[in-house]
Amino acid sequence: MVKNENQKIKERYNRVAPIYDKLEYMMEKGKMGDWRENLWDKVANNLPVGEGKLLEAGVGTGKNIPYYPSSIEITAIDFSEKMLAQARKRAVEVGKEVKLMKMDIQHLDFPDNHFDIIVTSCVFCSVPDPIAGLKELRRVLQDDGRIIMLEHMKAGSKPLGFLMDAFNWVSLYTWGANINRETINNIKKADLKIVEENNLWSDIVKELVLAK
Repeated sequence: MVKNENQKIKERYNRVAPIYDKLEYMMEKGKMGDWRENLWDKVANNLPVGEGKLLEAGVGTGKNIPYYPSSIEITAIDFSEKMLAQARKRAVEVGKEVKLMKMDIQHLDFPDNHFDIIVTSCVFCSVPDPIAGLKELRRVLQDDGRIIMLEHMKAGSKPLGFLMDAFNWVSLYTWGANINRETINNIKKADLKIVEENNLWSDIVKELVLAK
């Protein structure tokens, strides 16, 4: 079931990859661009002293790549080869060194306790089994590491939450994203601790810092 869902979601992202940035242009020029910049300020404040490893899980077309710090080894993954192709172009354009790999966040090919920092931005709306994905991030995170997230999720308000449930099929079948994920509950089910939680747009868009 999950395998079939993985394939469907991947095919949708492969389909929209060449125009994905155009679809999100207005959003990126608005608040999302500011939120993204603030996210990487948060990353900078949590960088380890000396050498370290950072994972961006769900790099997409690479919109975060221009913000990558140069002081840490960076790996970025995505399960869509065509989204990765866009990310590779962006890395070359902005002159950033990053190891880009095709990989499923639900089945990470990394050893336990491998990364000091893990970053996600608008990723867990698309993971077929988000709890499995969060558990994998926990597994590969150092014991004193941090997961820093910019994620949208289902509203706590019942009327708005109902509307998000009702219209979820539009985004899901267009490009594979769910707008009604209960990410805070999923984080707790994955045995991750919320160190910091900032509401950016009501309680729908949040910046989160997680730990083991």
